Amino acid sequence: MSEAIDFEQLVSNAGDAIVVSDPEGAIVVWNAAAERIFGFTPEEALGRSLDLITPDRHRHRHWEGYRKTMRTGVTRYGAEVLRVPALHKDGRALSIAFTVSMLFDADENVTGITAVIRDETERWNAERAMRRRLAELEA
Repeated sequence: MSEAIDFEQLVSNAGDAIVVSDPEGAIVVWNAAAERIFGFTPEEALGRSLDLITPDRHRHRHWEGYRKTMRTGVTRYGAEVLRVPALHKDGRALSIAFTVSMLFDADENVTGITAVIRDETERWNAERAMRRRLAELEA
């Protein structure tokens, strides 16, 4: 017989960042990988707005979509991998890839949203350099 899964341990030890935010966009879960990727400790991130890691120029669009998702309980992204810019604590730009999933209570009310996030900054920079080099060679 298998033992019950320890979900707290699963989240804590995951290699990808797991960030959960409440309906207002406050961070309620921030695992060790989130700290490694974004530079903020749990004490610095928990209770703060997702603006902590969202670049200024993307905030309006982010919050429009977030409010609609919280209101409807539906995300248009499902299992689709999203790729967007993000911010590190030190101010540098990151390129992240993530999936989102909705969280509901027993009465089907939205209680939050989970993002499983991977830092793809290195890959993105390498691809950008390759595209630049290719353009130079074609010129």
